[in-house]
Amino acid sequence: MNQTADALSLNAIDDKLSQRHIDLDPGGYFIIYLDREVGLICAKHFTNVIDDRGLAIDPETGKVIPARGKVERTQSTLFTGRTAKELCVAIFEQTQPSPVTLFDHAAYLGREFVRAENALISGQEYVQD
Repeated sequence: MNQTADALSLNAIDDKLSQRHIDLDPGGYFIIYLDREVGLICAKHFTNVIDDRGLAIDPETGKVIPARGKVERTQSTLFTGRTAKELCVAIFEQTQPSPVTLFDHAAYLGREFVRAENALISGQEYVQD
């Protein structure tokens, strides 16, 4: 198998896993983006409440936060870092209590921060998974 076929197989595995159900973190969610002008990975943290149906609710309005489309909310915290590791240290080690309460959410964020760092270095587009 050549490198291209290997990359395609690995991408297919990740694409399939991206479709699985995951529970929402009661600690909130993050919107990740790059600020290329200053060379930073940015992660806006938003608080939420998870209702008995497993849906994220805006704690201010009591309304369901849609998974798709534009949502006008103000983040509770903006975390930034020049590398994935710097951002992880700020969120998981220097912020108490941590805004992340689930291990699978922490693992997801770590993967996304590495992807964002690679895009920052390579100049490629970054779109959060």
